[in-house]
Amino acid sequence: MGKTHECIDGRLRTFIEAQPVFFTATAPLAADGTVNLSPKGLTGSFAVLDELTVAYLDFAGSNAETIAHLRENGRITLMWCAFQGPPNIVRVHGRGEPVFRDDPRFGELLAHFPDIDPTRHGLRAIIVVTAELVRDTCGYGVPFMAYEEDRDLHGKRFAREDDASLSAYFSKKEHIASSLDGLPGLPLPLPPSTV
Repeated sequence: MGKTHECIDGRLRTFIEAQPVFFTATAPLAADGTVNLSPKGLTGSFAVLDELTVAYLDFAGSNAETIAHLRENGRITLMWCAFQGPPNIVRVHGRGEPVFRDDPRFGELLAHFPDIDPTRHGLRAIIVVTAELVRDTCGYGVPFMAYEEDRDLHGKRFAREDDASLSAYFSKKEHIASSLDGLPGLPLPLPPSTV
């Protein structure tokens, strides 16, 4: 039923690039720490950089659990599942890193996302994931669901923010600068963009 792949190419790459939503899972090292599972979407916010590296844009939100866990230990799993067409689930288990806006690599990485305007969404970081294990499984239990369109609410909410107001917004949120378990999260004030 399941198959391990050496890299993200061909059918796997085509599949994951076509999915309108994927999920990220991270956890702290502490045995009693909070496991985090997040849905990700917005057309154009995900990119395959090479056969073992993927990235996605990390936008403004109410917490920064993924960033905090990656800063602590780097472990992450990404998952895509087919809600339409033939059943399939693809998981990329690997090591992730948040690349913040003041990182010299930020501009080069941002160029991989030409189909989305990140300024409308309060871009905080680019999450880069290096695959260590790539697997797909059947997905027979995943229901059919139809994708209609991206919600426009996120863009409408954060398009009116600049760096100063975003930093103020993040500073008011309880779990942005630190995670639910007290790990360092998003650096505040928000680092200025290098682009």
